[in-house]
Amino acid sequence: MTNSNPLRRSVLFMPGDSMRKITKATQLAVDSIIMDLEDAVALNQKEAARRVVSEVLPTLDFGRSERLVRLNAGSVAEGRLMAADLAETIAGRPDGYVVAKVEEAADLVQVSHYVTEGETRYGLPAQSVRLLAMIETARGVMNLREIAQATPRLQALIFGAEDFAASLGAVRTPENWEVFYARSAVVTAAAAYGLEAIDMVFADLTDLERLEREAVIARQMGYAGKSAIHPRQVEILNRIFAPSPEEIEAAQRLVTAFAAQQAAGAGAFDFEGKMVDMPMVRVAERLLERARLAGLLA
Repeated sequence: MTNSNPLRRSVLFMPGDSMRKITKATQLAVDSIIMDLEDAVALNQKEAARRVVSEVLPTLDFGRSERLVRLNAGSVAEGRLMAADLAETIAGRPDGYVVAKVEEAADLVQVSHYVTEGETRYGLPAQSVRLLAMIETARGVMNLREIAQATPRLQALIFGAEDFAASLGAVRTPENWEVFYARSAVVTAAAAYGLEAIDMVFADLTDLERLEREAVIARQMGYAGKSAIHPRQVEILNRIFAPSPEEIEAAQRLVTAFAAQQAAGAGAFDFEGKMVDMPMVRVAERLLERARLAGLLA
């Protein structure tokens, strides 16, 4: 494994059959790169895409970026594709796999079994390959509690709004009301079971202002980062999902004040005109930890 950094502000999908695009992604300040073997690759190019990913994993310098591979969905019809994806790429020691269209815990258990076999075969440390689950269907949303507890390998839930809306027969709108329940359910399940939540893709590559507004809302909802499909989106996501200097300073003041109150034997206390208790302190501590991971704080 080359990257143990769990910071995932920007999670960039790149077609697995394009060495040029994957190489370009490694030159960006992106937290995670997903080499996509599923939707971004035509059926007759799946084998070629596996070869590309198998080649770039051990040879390209990904820097600080997490190296992830998105597998084909594991339904009966596509299960052979998923097994081949794993068998042909795990020797390259990816940091993890993104499991598409997860609908029940058994989907992740199956993938984890294949990964365990690969770790043993290639001498990788046990449980070193992580999993991220894409929640993209109504059934997946209804089974979030079981999915979130399926395997210790699972580190994050990624919300896929386009496929989810299609599974409902919903009409997509700029306001995203048709996916609001699912978007909230994913981030809630992630928080409940100690996972990260990654927000949906923003498909309009030209409207960067709206991307920024959507990312701000996602952060306010509790998402740790957002999926990207173009390099121009990365800088915005890194900025929005990192604490601002003002937020860092305020969190430091609060944590310092809390330590002083604890030393004095006080519980809840007044801080800069607001009543502060433990939940607010925990939020401040998490913010400072994210600032450290982002290199904004020593």
